[in-house]
Parts: sequence; structure tokens; C-alpha cells
Amino acid sequence: MAETTESAAFVEFERVQKSYDGEILVVKDLNLTMPKGEFLTMLGPSGSGKTTCLMMLAGFETATHGEIKLDGKPINNIPPHKRGIGMVFQNYALFPHMTVAENLAFPLEVRKIGKSDREAKIMRALDMVQMGDFGGRRPAQLSGGQQQRIALARALVFEPELVLMDEPLGALDKQLRETLQFEITKLAHDLGITVVYVTHDQTEALTMSDRVAVFDDGRIQQLAPPDQLYESPQNSFVAQFIGENNTLQGVVKEIRPGGLCTVELDDGEVIDAKAVNVGGVGDRTQVSIRPERVEYNRDRLSDDAHTLKAEVLEFIYMGDIFRTRLRVAGKDDFIIKTRNAPDQQRLTPGQQIEIGWLPEDCHALDA
Repeated sequence: MAETTESAAFVEFERVQKSYDGEILVVKDLNLTMPKGEFLTMLGPSGSGKTTCLMMLAGFETATHGEIKLDGKPINNIPPHKRGIGMVFQNYALFPHMTVAENLAFPLEVRKIGKSDREAKIMRALDMVQMGDFGGRRPAQLSGGQQQRIALARALVFEPELVLMDEPLGALDKQLRETLQFEITKLAHDLGITVVYVTHDQTEALTMSDRVAVFDDGRIQQLAPPDQLYESPQNSFVAQFIGENNTLQGVVKEIRPGGLCTVELDDGEVIDAKAVNVGGVGDRTQVSIRPERVEYNRDRLSDDAHTLKAEVLEFIYMGDIFRTRLRVAGKDDFIIKTRNAPDQQRLTPGQQIEIGWLPEDCHALDA
């Protein structure tokens, strides 16, 4: 029998499918493995299958096909309360008639943990989320952020190895969300717990996760660390869904050794791009370039940069950056973001400029 290594899969989905009506698959042939201690975010638009995957892992939904394993053991037929998984939802789901301490005691009582151990675990969990003095209060006496901290403490109080979170910060304001994003990530890493986190918020996914699984149409479109997802999207959906992105349509004219290709844009301009996800010569492609990778200051353009003519349509001062909307290759929605620096020229609508970028920053993807 093979020895289990530290990097062995802790959570596994093997060819998992889910259908509610026997016809339409909400999750299609999902294969996914997670090592212990990883913080993985399932990100995608509504209806992409991410929450269904979380609910199957929790045991609230049953897979139509395939197997889900936890620490090497199949859990398809194990009821939710016997899976030993902590859960945090957007709506807190606290018992309103119980105090904070009683809410935290509940999962411990269910597990037949003695009174003295219970009290020690409750205090430890409350201290973890900086709510040590709130044990005697009821949920109605707490703010939304405090209630979510208590919901998090309740998920951690019985020391689970796996915690599932479904849009836990969705109801909170921006500043509180950002504070709790940092706290949840730090807590997960400090405790060494494995987290599966579901959100449709890209910033949340990029700032909190070790890896992100981008879902669309019941499938994982790309699974990668945040920087890789943003810098090297594998298809048009990921490029468009993660962060801001400029796209230009064209036809592949040549595919060269070394991973570059030549693309003739629909207005006749010819550019070089990284051939990430293209068919053959003559096939249509969508070229993707991030707004911050485009430069209009001649002094900052390298010799290898590819340049195009552009017309300034809108120049917006945003404090730390300038955001400029341009007409490029016949399109009016080309955005560039440049740092507010003393040597950065300010543009005016109607101005004709030249913009440029490096070929490796420009990705030729599926059309």
C-alpha cells in the first residue's frame, strides 16, 4: 500500500456530476484535488456550479455521478453532521434565542464533548475572532460584522480540518469585508485548516486564496494561483471574468516557434501575441491585454514594444492612477491604466497618441 505523503489529496472530486432534473448537468465531470491546509476559492458567475460543488462536499446535495473523498475516504453516503466539516454562510445562521456562548456550545454538545472542555474550546474560538467579551450577548445585540465573526468561531470551535464558506462576507460593507478577508486568511493559515471558499467577487478570490478554481457552465475553466490566473488566462472567459481586460478580434496569420503568433486585427493592423489558446493559421482569435500593461509614454516603451495608433476619448483622474478610454483598431472601449507619476503626461479627449505593449503581455485566445 502506498504511503500517504504530506501533499496527498485531502479533498477529492472524481468525475463528479450533478443534475436536478435528470437532463441538464449543473456540474459536469468535475475532477479536483486539494492538499491539506490549502485555501481554495471557487469563483464564478451565478449558476456556474460553484455553490452546488460546495453543497455536495458539505452533504446537503448528493452527486448524481462520481465520488467525493475526504482524507482518502468516500463520503457520498455520509450525512452532513457526520462529516466533521465546519460551515460559514452569508446569512450567519446563528440561533437567535441562544447567547453567543450557547451558539458555540451547540456543535460541541452534538459531539458529546464534556462541559469543562466545552468552555475552554468556546473561549479559545471567541479569542481567535477577537470576540472574547461577547459570550453572554444574543445575536440581535451584535452588528453584522460581529455576527459573522461568531459564525466563523462556531465553525472553528470543534476544530474541524475542513471549513466551507459560502459568500460569508457578501452582506458586509467594503471596509469590513477587507478587514475580515485578511483575518480569515491569516486564521486559516495559522490553524493549518483546509478551506473551500465560494464567492463571485474576483478581488476576494485573488487576495485570499492559494489557488482559485474559475467556474463557468458547470466546469472549471482554469485552476491556478491568483497571479497566474490574472497574468496568464487560459481562455477568453477567464481573461474577461478576472480583472479588467481589453480585447481585439482578428485572424491568426502565422504561428512561430517560441510561442508567439502574428494576428491580423479586423481593421487590418498586424500585431504579435503569445499563442495561448489558438487553433491554426486562418482561425479567428481574441487578443487579450491588461490595461496596466499598455503604455503611451514614449520614454517608457521598450524597443520590443508593439505600437498602435489611438484616439483619446476620455481621461479620468483617479488619484493614484489615470484611467484613459481610447479608440483603438476601430473599438471605443480600450482602457489603459497608468500610474500617477510626475513624468506621466496627462491626456485630453480628441488627442491622437501612440500606445504600445510587449508581445508577451498580449495573449491570443479562443475567439
